[in-house]
Amino acid sequence: MNQGTSSTTRRARLLAAGLGAGLLITGVAAAPASAATPTVGCTSAKAGLAAKLKKDITAALANRRGTVAVGLYDRTGNTTCTLRASTAYDSASVVKATVLSALLWDAQKTRRALTSREKTLATAMITQSDNASTSTLWKQLGLTKIKGFLTAANMTQTKPGANNYWGLTQITVTDEQKLLKLLTAKNAVLTDASRAYVNTLMGQVIPSQRWGTPYGRPAGVSWHVKNGWLSRATNGWRVHSIGSFKGGGHDYVITVLTHGNSTMDYGIATIQGVAKVIHRDLAAS
Repeated sequence: MNQGTSSTTRRARLLAAGLGAGLLITGVAAAPASAATPTVGCTSAKAGLAAKLKKDITAALANRRGTVAVGLYDRTGNTTCTLRASTAYDSASVVKATVLSALLWDAQKTRRALTSREKTLATAMITQSDNASTSTLWKQLGLTKIKGFLTAANMTQTKPGANNYWGLTQITVTDEQKLLKLLTAKNAVLTDASRAYVNTLMGQVIPSQRWGTPYGRPAGVSWHVKNGWLSRATNGWRVHSIGSFKGGGHDYVITVLTHGNSTMDYGIATIQGVAKVIHRDLAAS
């Protein structure tokens, strides 16, 4: 799902691209007010950091409408924050990082490199959020291989969309954080070469799609991001962002999932309000 330079352009492109990819987009409903927000939970080996993060993330969400889920994990200080970690959301384009990971995992089995065609599709899928490329790779893999990767990655809460509706895959903060952790540290699921490939593409996302979790990161902190956005008749706009960051003495991953947004831009602002305080608090710790 590609982001334009204005909210109007974004909506027009989303509707055109989404319908072409077979995504279910049936209209936009007004965003409902949130129910009572569950408590943000944070832990850290660094004195005072957990309390600071909990306070600031809670404050960032205090006056926001919609339903927001948050995940933070920083290896450096074993710092973790969660909010609605197991709440399911329609994935929109965030699932594209999973699709590429599944493609590479499957290729690893026979120790083959991706073909030039697969690389072209993967590059468009991640850097431009191209829907047609995603549909092609999703169909190539099939549900058996996609589910095989999810099992290998222990992403037990992720439910692939049926009938090629990949944008309706059900995702949670817990599982997106598991994926980001796999992409940012040596593991038995994805080889170093596979991880490097995904991270390279997530670090080359076109400028108009670099919003979300990278917002407010300190200078010198590297970023890798994949965003997603989708409007449906219920729960308004889904707007999501997953990202990994390294530098300034920190090595961390962030997931923010939202729905019930009145507009795409409103969802982006919510995500960026959370990201800003996370980056700031970690940098100061």
